[in-house]
Amino acid sequence: MAILSTLQETNIHPTADWVYSQLRPRYPNLSLGTVYRNLKKLCETGKAVSVGVINGQEHFDGKIEPHAHFVCKKCGALIDISEPFFTEEELWQMSEKTGLLVEEAGVMFRGVCDACRKDR
Repeated sequence: MAILSTLQETNIHPTADWVYSQLRPRYPNLSLGTVYRNLKKLCETGKAVSVGVINGQEHFDGKIEPHAHFVCKKCGALIDISEPFFTEEELWQMSEKTGLLVEEAGVMFRGVCDACRKDR
């Protein structure tokens, strides 16, 4: 539960290493392997999502409501875009059109964040 709470209480999209570093002071017997196993289980049960591998590390999100993400190609920032891009009806139509059962969709935008644009 501590791992899930840590994911849900942050606005960043942490790696397993970050979650481990946050929890280790309170749970000195915690191992990094335990964090990885529990993050995987949280993703399998739908309580968290893997945002994907960015700059060589997998990132996780405790916010499971549909939303898109933006990755800055310059600084690696991972930012939520709190707007649904596909309605259930659109997913159903996609299923009908393709013959596939589309259950969910994810959107990942890539570009340069506002802070990096200002640094140019």
